[in-house]
Amino acid sequence: MGVFDDLVGQDRATAVLQRASAAAAEVVAGGRGAGMTHAWLFTGPPGAGRENAARAFAAALMCAQGGCGHCDQCHQVFVGSHPDLEHVRPSGLSYGIKQARELILRAAGAPTQGRWRVMLFEGGDRLTEAAANALLKAIEEPPPRTVWLLCAPSADDLLITIRSRCRVVTLVIPSTEAVAHELATRDNVPEATARFAARAAQGDLDRARQLALDEGVRQRREAVLSIPATLTGVGECVTAAERLVKTAEEEATAATTTLNESETSDLRRLYGEGSTGKGLNRGLVRGGAGALKELEDRQKSRATRIKRDTLDAALLELAGFYRDVLAMQFGAPVELANDDHRFDLDRLARASTPDETLLRIEAIMQCRERLEANVNPQIAVEAMTLSLRAPR
Repeated sequence: MGVFDDLVGQDRATAVLQRASAAAAEVVAGGRGAGMTHAWLFTGPPGAGRENAARAFAAALMCAQGGCGHCDQCHQVFVGSHPDLEHVRPSGLSYGIKQARELILRAAGAPTQGRWRVMLFEGGDRLTEAAANALLKAIEEPPPRTVWLLCAPSADDLLITIRSRCRVVTLVIPSTEAVAHELATRDNVPEATARFAARAAQGDLDRARQLALDEGVRQRREAVLSIPATLTGVGECVTAAERLVKTAEEEATAATTTLNESETSDLRRLYGEGSTGKGLNRGLVRGGAGALKELEDRQKSRATRIKRDTLDAALLELAGFYRDVLAMQFGAPVELANDDHRFDLDRLARASTPDETLLRIEAIMQCRERLEANVNPQIAVEAMTLSLRAPR
């Protein structure tokens, strides 16, 4: 099985990447390698698998067989241990110029195994303007064997000067049938469950896999989709908003507590806390307090990002619900992502107008924008739930 086989429903993008990896092999062999370039931008909506495609391409660049999927090079890329792959996942709200400059220095090194030095950067939309400008110089004049793979929801999320220097690979949302087949054949998911998960995830393979295999994820989805029917008064709207925000906070805490403790403990040991050797004391040595404060700031930023991402996922679930309501109101012959909630969909479709449904979807999108603009989550979500109040 090759590394591109996991790119479900991405036939056009796969063909482009396979040709490019063949051209890259020509360059390694001393040829011209027409079709290979040093900077790539992977774009596509959530669930399209931008990072998966970039990682598969990275493996194909490292592999002497163009991405066989079973050699040591491919394996090291996919487990994250390849010495020539720098995989950056911004954990905070943004990626600043200091981090960008450190990354550029690491990109300047030659590949240790003789093929390519690959810089895979997820979340290109989180680059600050200063960081993006610093990165531009590295992309314009990279070392001969360095390749940049940037990922972002849209090409417009990056500076025009950066995207103009990248070859864009646009990914699409795979069909329900393709995702369901993948779950059934690769994960041994029963056909009915695979179909449900693929439909509910709206083509997002990772999300579909979570829904198919994790009961907790299914329960959280049910909790979100039950909200529209409960929004009958102001008190219920406030309660629903509080519940959404609290759930996001709990998930952020669960995801970061252990990691935070480990990072803090490692940093304290690095700066000598508890050491008993000559010239050392039990406190942090010079510079340790500043480093600890910087770590705490990064941890807070990461927790805020996880909380915001969790809230955003819930808002997208709600938007999908009202999209189905709108489809029913217009009698559109489309698949309903939330067909398992048809009773609630039908009730709301009959009790409201398409204009009211569009206003509700707009309220959800506005809430997402407010959260990105650092509006207090409780206030932003309360304003949204009040706009979603069910008709009397």
